[in-house]
Order: sequence, then structure tokens, then C-alpha cells
Amino acid sequence: MRCCKLDFSVLPPLSATQPLAELIEKARAAYQQQDTTTAEFITLQVLELTPASPPALRLLYELRKQTQPRAAEALLRRLVTIDPNDFGLTNELTLLLLNLGKLAEAEIHARNAVRIAPEHAQAHHLMGMVMTSSNRPQFGEYHYRRALELAAGRETILLDNFAWNQKNQGKMEAGRALYQEALALDPRNLQTLLGWAQLEEADRHFDKASDLLTQAEEIVPGQPSVLLSRAVLHGRTRAYDQALAVLDEIARSRKDGALTPGELLEKGRLLDRLGHYDEAFAAFTEGKRLLRQYSGQEYLANHAQRLVDRLTGFFTKGRINITPRAGRNASSPQPIFILGFPRSGTTLIEQTLTAHPLISAGDELPFVNEIVGIMPRMLASPFSYPEALTELWMADQRNGLENLRDYYLQRAAQFGVADPAKPWFTDKMPLNETHLGLISLMLPESPLVHVVRHPLDVMVSVFSNVLTHGFYCAYSLESAARHFVLISELIDHYRAELALKYLPVRPRDSRLRRRAVRSALPAFREEPTLRAHGKLCAGDREALRSVTLSLPTLPATVGANHSDP
Repeated sequence: MRCCKLDFSVLPPLSATQPLAELIEKARAAYQQQDTTTAEFITLQVLELTPASPPALRLLYELRKQTQPRAAEALLRRLVTIDPNDFGLTNELTLLLLNLGKLAEAEIHARNAVRIAPEHAQAHHLMGMVMTSSNRPQFGEYHYRRALELAAGRETILLDNFAWNQKNQGKMEAGRALYQEALALDPRNLQTLLGWAQLEEADRHFDKASDLLTQAEEIVPGQPSVLLSRAVLHGRTRAYDQALAVLDEIARSRKDGALTPGELLEKGRLLDRLGHYDEAFAAFTEGKRLLRQYSGQEYLANHAQRLVDRLTGFFTKGRINITPRAGRNASSPQPIFILGFPRSGTTLIEQTLTAHPLISAGDELPFVNEIVGIMPRMLASPFSYPEALTELWMADQRNGLENLRDYYLQRAAQFGVADPAKPWFTDKMPLNETHLGLISLMLPESPLVHVVRHPLDVMVSVFSNVLTHGFYCAYSLESAARHFVLISELIDHYRAELALKYLPVRPRDSRLRRRAVRSALPAFREEPTLRAHGKLCAGDREALRSVTLSLPTLPATVGANHSDP
């Protein structure tokens, strides 16, 4: 009861802990004199008597955060629970969760930081970071601009993070300008040089990226993050042996000779490209093991299974037949959903489709997941999704799906992806197929392009990257495979029970990719303009070839290339 199961409702008032203030001051004095043993002993004594004492918890947090990150996280959570209006603690917890990749929880606290201090630059800075990290850089940009308005001056770290936001939106020139400004303020700032180098590497300006890394190396020789960026750059230019040599240099510089999870995954990808498949697999395995150990995160198997069980139980022919569907909102461009497991090739298909002049690129749009979360409020239901959809059978909610549809389309307009000059835009959020039933009711006119890549290829690619999609299934090979099977079976259920505008496409089949652009999508056959342009696309070989040449190389897979099923 003293720790994780502490009941905050029965704690004594904070005033009752006042007699212990002298002990806490003694512990703090010991801590300031670097006598951590005495400071810890006294602090634990105080917490035995008053487990919710904020001063004691703060001191224990300071003692734990360098050596016991998971204990520090628990202490910080407790402090924020005791005083949810403490901006400093909320700020620190948000940053901690963000660094651990716990984006959903980080967003809760970042939003609260803005509520606590709406005119504090750091509150908006936090929201910008969270929104950018959770693939909503357009909204992140608003908060970064607000932070710049509220800040006392132009801060290097804020400029750096805003530049990264611009990079994530493909606004490379805007990002460069921000990095230039940040570097002018602090010419020896390592994070500015690293961020700028990564922007140039992403924009294929490899020489410029190399020059920036050289500057960083002159400032801090042998710094691991700089060396890792150098290794990544060597990998991008296919100098794989040089990249591996840099990673070996990082390992030699450490007493334990170990690499971090990110460094191990990069090493595995390099070994994979060289054909050293057993060594690559070993690097991936160790990288993911350390990732689970450091983050404390693993696949949320029970959550995933419960959701799928509820979806298969709800979306049946009988229920769908008595459930109204939303009509088409003719005033807005419509989405084309590009479905697929993470690393299945959805980006390749999106680039092929958006070569068409009447389709704009939406990238990974979070709107379906947002609707899942807010549906109970929008439908005034006591139930969560999917059971909240039973409200559609009530007279006052017969148009509920149209409200959900319009929410989706309005968000697309806010993101700037719904171009009024183009009747279609893409949404390639990974694992949107989990909610095919909802999509088919809410946007029944939208084509569903399902990218089907060989499961072994998908598993290796997922295993070699840090991904949070799918209840953190990518944190081990076994859980990735388990979630792949779970979602595949759910898709089979949807296809058996629902009428869908569904088209499976294999990313390696260029004929099918072109066919998808021209006429395979059901919606294209209903759209005279698109149908006519399909012939133009088919004849414009040079345009299609330029699109193909601009596509990034798909990650290599361990072992032989597998044929699509």
C-alpha cells in the first residue's frame, strides 16, 4: 500500500507532514553535499511516515532519475497525481514520457500543461513536440509558432525543434532557415548541427550533411550521437563497411562495449544489406530486448485481443443491415484509404497514386483513431467504441455517422491535405484496417487499397525498426507476428460480413500499381475525369518513370526475397 497501490483518497492533509520538514531539509543538505547515501536513508524514513510528502518525493526523484529511470518515472507520476497543477512537474513528466515513446500519455500531460499555463512558451513548446512526434506536425507547427510569440527571445532549442517539425512536413527550406538562425545564435550547438545534418541527409544533400557532421565532430570528438549520424549517412550512400566501422568505434569507446537499441538496429540493417543475415538478426534481437528493458514497454496483447473480439462481435451482417450509412459530402474532397501493416509498402503505393494530378498526398492521418476516441461524446453514448454505434439506431442519432464523417473531412481540411482543386486525397495511417467496419459506414464511397506484402518481409522490416503502431507489437518479433495474424483474421471477418470497396495490391507488382492509378479503384470508374485521365497516365511513360526513380529503396530483408502469396 506504500507504493504502487497507494490510495490517495485516504492520505492525511499535507499540513500534517510539517513536523517532518526538518528531516527533509537535513536530507536535502546531504544531497547538496553529494552524500547521496545519507540523503536517501533520511528521505525513505520520511516517506515511510508520509508516503505522499511532495518535498520527500521530489528529493527521492532527484536521487533516482540518474540511476533508476523506471523508479524515477513512478515517483514523477505520483507527484503529478498529488499536484496536477504543478507546471514544472507536468513539464518534466511529459518530457520523460516523450523520451520513452509513450506518446498517448505524454499528450495527456502536454495538454494539461497548456491548460495550466496557456501563455507560457514552454507549454506550447511541449505541445509542439508531442504533436510532431505523434505525426501531427501541422498542429505542432501552430504550437511552435505560439511558443515563439510568447518566448522572451529566440531560443536555440525551440528553433531546433521547430526546424525538425518543418522537416517532417517536407518543408525543407523553412527547416534550413530555422537551423541557420539557431546556429547563428550558438555556432557550437551540437543538437543544431545534428538536426540540420539529418535534414540534409533526408533531402539527399549528402555532402552538406557530411560537412555539418564534420563540424559537430570538431566540437565533440567521438560523441556517440554524432558517430551514429555518420554511420547512418554512410549507410545512405551505401558505404556499408564504413558505417559498420563507425558503430564499432562507438562500442569501443564504452567501458561495457555495448551499443544502444537504436545503434543495434542500425547495425542490423547495415548487416542485412551486406547479406550477413544471422548477424543482422542477432543485432535486431538484442536491440529490441534492450528497448523493452529501457522503456518498460511491451506488446499490449490483452488490449489488442479484447478490441478485436469486440469488433468481430459487433460488425456482423445482421447489425450492419440495420445501421444507417453516411452519404457522401459532395462539398469536400474524399479520402482513399491505403491500408496495410507497418512496413508493408504503403508509402510506395501512396507515391504511385499521388502521381495522379487529381489525388493529393495525406500521409498518415490520425483522424480515424481520433473518432474512435471521441465517438461516445459525439453520439452521446454511455458506451465506448464500437458499442457506441448502437446509438445510430435511435431517432436522435440517425445522422450520427454524418457528424463523424464531417469531423474526419474537417480535420483533413485543417491539416491542409484536402485540396479543393483535387477530388481525392490519401490516408495511409498504418493499421487503419483495424477499423474497416467504421470506415465503411462513415465513408462508404472511399476506396480501400490494401497493400499486401509477404508476411516474412513485413516481419523482418518491422523487427528492424522502432514502431509504436499496433499496441507496441513491434517490440518483439513474436508479438509482431501475433498482431499480424490477429489483424489478418479481423480483415477476413470484415470482408465476409461487409460490402467493401476493397482492392488488394502487392507493392512489387508494378503492373498492379499502374492499374491502381488508372482504373482499378472502384471510385475511378465512377469519376469521368479520373477515368479519362487514366489513359493519359498509361501513355505518359516518362512521368511514371520519374515517379519510380524518386521512390526510396525498400529495406532489404533477411534471407532470400520471398514471393508474394
